[in-house]
Amino acid sequence: MQLHISPSFRHVKVLPRKGVREFIKVKVGSRRLSYRMVIYSLLFITFLVRFIFVLGAVKTIDGQTKCSTLGCLGKRLGPRILGQSVHSQIPEVIYQVLEEPPSLDEIKREDEIPQSLDEFVAEMKKDSVSDAKTFAVKLKAMVTLLERRTRTAKIQEYLYRHVASSSIPKQLHCLALKLANEHAMNANARLQLPSPELVPALVDNSLFHFVLASDNILAASVVANSLVHNSLYPEKVVLHIITDRKTYSPMQAWFSLHPVTPAIIEVRGLHHFDWLTKGKIPVLEAMEKDQRVRSQFRGGSSAIVAIKTEKPYVIASKLQALSPKYNSLMNHIRIYLPELFPSLVKVVFLDDDIVVQTDLSALWDIDMNGKVNGAVETCEGGDSFVMSKRLRSYLNFSHPLISRNFDPNECAWAYGMNIFDLEAWRRTDISKTYDYWLEQNLKSDLSLWQLGTLPPGLIAFHGHVKIIDPFWHMLGLGYQDNTSIADAGSAGVIHFNGRAKPWLDIAFPQFRKLWTKYVNSSDKFIQSCHIRT
Repeated sequence: MQLHISPSFRHVKVLPRKGVREFIKVKVGSRRLSYRMVIYSLLFITFLVRFIFVLGAVKTIDGQTKCSTLGCLGKRLGPRILGQSVHSQIPEVIYQVLEEPPSLDEIKREDEIPQSLDEFVAEMKKDSVSDAKTFAVKLKAMVTLLERRTRTAKIQEYLYRHVASSSIPKQLHCLALKLANEHAMNANARLQLPSPELVPALVDNSLFHFVLASDNILAASVVANSLVHNSLYPEKVVLHIITDRKTYSPMQAWFSLHPVTPAIIEVRGLHHFDWLTKGKIPVLEAMEKDQRVRSQFRGGSSAIVAIKTEKPYVIASKLQALSPKYNSLMNHIRIYLPELFPSLVKVVFLDDDIVVQTDLSALWDIDMNGKVNGAVETCEGGDSFVMSKRLRSYLNFSHPLISRNFDPNECAWAYGMNIFDLEAWRRTDISKTYDYWLEQNLKSDLSLWQLGTLPPGLIAFHGHVKIIDPFWHMLGLGYQDNTSIADAGSAGVIHFNGRAKPWLDIAFPQFRKLWTKYVNSSDKFIQSCHIRT
């Protein structure tokens, strides 16, 4: 098509198109302009009209004599063209109103405050407000009201997430109770794991040894099922499960009744390791101090969210401090792997919120180059929201003890799927370093790092980490849904780190199905406890 604009610009004709994507010639008198120049001209005219309108509106609200838009434009632009300054009182008046603290009258009259931008504009038109102060007062009242409501909504969101992620869903509680009862009533649920003839495999270094520490039976079953299902050599897989005393019986019952043959499963409780006693393990002292710090939040979560002066992210961190996982030895147990498995040379440690999607036997072929910990680096990758973690993300560099010893820009790495060379580990003082920094954190009133076990791990394994391909460990599926389902499905191991665990209703639906595919929906215990798959 062609545009034909008359010399006077009063008539515009649309003519039949001649050719596709050709330059369209426009006659303006005897001049011919390209299509692109016409577009630029129209955009400039549109901008100019809007600019004139805004200047006219500003001039009117400033309380000056009404004038035509072109006249106002001349008054505004004329002095500037001549190098003179134009002094307007609008910014000073508006800033003065906005900087004043809200009055009690403004807070009490919430029903009279506009609830949205549309209502605000309609009220301005209806009242024919023409001075800047009235405009600013009404605008400030609306923004203040919306800000209070936004803060309340944000805090409620943090509270609901805290409750959802910290509580044990009734379905999981049901599963543990039924399996505990089965362990007491059914001899088949009390079988020795592994059977006596397979016990030598537990210390056979020609096999692939995996370690899982968990008190979540359903999650442990998914890790085991996904690991064995995707293994090219399932007969060489040995999975060592460590759990706490209360979960030991139901965990043993589940894997006695649901063997993942030909793989070998071992279930042990923390109470089976007699050296894990108070006084010998600094972690236990740290956990006690941790508990005392959290006890300062008297009244629990309801008291925290009732604080009116703190910012939402501060309240979120206090709620996070109440999470029971931060006072569990299960979180720290990996730092004692050389002592837990004195006969093993190499193990792969798995968190219980991961899903294995490929054969992991290739991890044993990675040359560790004398390093202890094979891990994925978390400061580079396509998803900057997930893969942007450096030491400054976890350690408190305002503390001199941290700033003197570490570089804030150094890349962090991930817990959750780690290769540990236990022989190389035993030649280092990593475990002692971990305990030393826990003690320093106690002395500094827990101010050296954020909550969790990764920060002290970053310190203890500093200089002992072998970076492996990101394919082996995809992070972040428990706190963001920016990752595409295609990318998640193509990763070797996916990790639901974050609050939105796949066994919770707050899980992201598109990712949850990657986890539920390894839940046996036909199992009588799963069905009787109404566990959604």
